[in-house]
Amino acid sequence: MSLPVLPTISTSFIVLSAITVAIGWGQIKQRKIEAHRKTMFLAAIFAIVFFTIYATRTVFIGNTSFGGPHSIKIFYTIFLVFHITLATVGAVMGIISLWTGYKNRLSIHRKLGPVTSIIWFFTAITGVAVYLLLYVFYKGGETTSLIKAILGF
Repeated sequence: MSLPVLPTISTSFIVLSAITVAIGWGQIKQRKIEAHRKTMFLAAIFAIVFFTIYATRTVFIGNTSFGGPHSIKIFYTIFLVFHITLATVGAVMGIISLWTGYKNRLSIHRKLGPVTSIIWFFTAITGVAVYLLLYVFYKGGETTSLIKAILGF
C-alpha cells in the first residue's frame, strides 16, 4: 500500500500536537509552569505546521474526495463536517488559551485550557479517522476542490 506523502505528514503533525498537549496538561498538573508553557508552544507549532501543509495542499493540489462505498458516504460526510467543526472551534479556543496563558490571565486560562485540550484531542482523533477513511481503509477518490470533495458536487 502506498500512502500519500503530504496527508501522511500533516496527519502526523496533528497527532504530535495532541501528544504535546497531553504532556503539557500533565506538566501543569505537576505545577511545572515553565515546562508547560514551552510544551504548549510546541503543540501550537505542530498544529501550525499541520495547518500550513493542509492549506497549501488544498490551495495548490486540492482535496481528496471519499472513495469508499456510496452507501456510507453520507456517514463519512457527517463525520467530516463534525471534524471540521471541532477543528475550527479547537483552533480558535487554542489561540485564546495560548493568549490568556501568555498574558497571565490565568482565571480565564485555567477554565478554558482543559476544555480546549479535550476538544483538541477529539480533533486529532477524528482527523486520524478521516485520514484512515480516505487513504487506508478505502482508496481515496478524485483529488478536487474542497467543496466538491466534501459535498460531492
